[in-house]
Amino acid sequence: MAKSPPRSKTGRLVRLGGLTSRVSGSYLGQRLKGAFQDEEKRAKALRRLHLENAEKVVETMGALKGAAMKVGQQIAQVADGMDLPPEVGRVLSKLNNKAEPIAFETIKEDVEAELEASLDELFAWFDPEPLGTASLAQAHLARLHDGTEVVVKVLHRGIEASVDSDLGALKTIMVSGRVLKRERAEIEAIFAEIRDRLVEELDYYQEAANLHFFQEALAHLDGVEIPGTHPAWCTERVLTMDLVGGVPLETFMETATPEAIQRAGELLGTTFHEMFYVLRTLHADPHGGNYLFKPDGSIGIVDFGCVKRFDEYWVADYARLAMAGLTGDRATAIAQSRKIEILTSEDPDSADIIWQICEIIATAFPGRPYHCGSAEDTVLDDVRKLGPSILRRPDLRSPPQLVYLHRTLGGLYGMLRRMEHTYDYRSMFMPYAERAIAAAEGTADDAGGATS
Repeated sequence: MAKSPPRSKTGRLVRLGGLTSRVSGSYLGQRLKGAFQDEEKRAKALRRLHLENAEKVVETMGALKGAAMKVGQQIAQVADGMDLPPEVGRVLSKLNNKAEPIAFETIKEDVEAELEASLDELFAWFDPEPLGTASLAQAHLARLHDGTEVVVKVLHRGIEASVDSDLGALKTIMVSGRVLKRERAEIEAIFAEIRDRLVEELDYYQEAANLHFFQEALAHLDGVEIPGTHPAWCTERVLTMDLVGGVPLETFMETATPEAIQRAGELLGTTFHEMFYVLRTLHADPHGGNYLFKPDGSIGIVDFGCVKRFDEYWVADYARLAMAGLTGDRATAIAQSRKIEILTSEDPDSADIIWQICEIIATAFPGRPYHCGSAEDTVLDDVRKLGPSILRRPDLRSPPQLVYLHRTLGGLYGMLRRMEHTYDYRSMFMPYAERAIAAAEGTADDAGGATS
């Protein structure tokens, strides 16, 4: 039944706390039982538990919407990259577009109040069934009186009040429960970055500006579609955009030709490099619901509420770090890691871990076609093995700038793995990195740059 998400701070905190307790308790219980099980039974039990907990996450986060669901979507994205059982990934992926819908009467009231006219005056047709319900908004198909097919996105009523309470509750749970085994200052900085992006997502005038910027800046990329907006039907809480064709990745993969898959993967990679290294303005919500694929491999990108902007000098420093890792320049990689505050000490053991990560990532950029998701693609397993070592070292940190950059990279990498895409990614990366460094040093024309 369509309904509004719980709004009170206490109610939401109780739901979030209950979820954490149930999930954490179930894993603790399995660890105790696992001591008395053989390896096969342990593996089956853990697989079943992953699925049960994924269902709990979807149920609770989907009902809460708001910041809580946004964090749940990130769990889904990480799950894609961690090679959890396919059925777990499918359950978690529901968070991308399968939240409990808001009643149409509520949507109708909000649209009419925002646009100051009746729905019949505003639209020739407005589908009462939602196209999708996400953490912060609900989208509906509609048709303008001139026949233009559009998508109308409506911010959830009262959702602004949930951001601080949800993030505060989640932060408390993670700190007190040691879900994130990091120093409090690092967690505070990460949550401040998440809050900044969420607040921006609540302003549809800002998202309309983002759409306009990316439409113009990426117009030269053949095969990439970004929806235009209809300003007369837009407010701070209602955003009306062109309908973009295409299907989600899973549906695309059912019938896509090898040529279409190849083109789609190349477009994903090229679009990321253009956004980060040239524009320094990144679409930072790369889950499957925000990318649409067409039969010829062209792509549509939607939902530009979560956009991260970077300083040109920081992008150049990150490019120097990445280039050093790919070219075997250990000294430069360590120095750049310290400069952008990933490594915050002179500890040689921590520096060794940084270099091990660089060497692992470099295996995906061998200077020849690399097959994502194949037997040779061991990047995820190899990085995962370093996880305990990283967590034990507070001098290895994730500065705020990395939160959405690495989230975006992880999401795109997950899609490329699902596509089993093959490409010489080094040949794609190097020219963009060199351009970013040259732009920061003033030795090349800079046509990019973030906008406010």
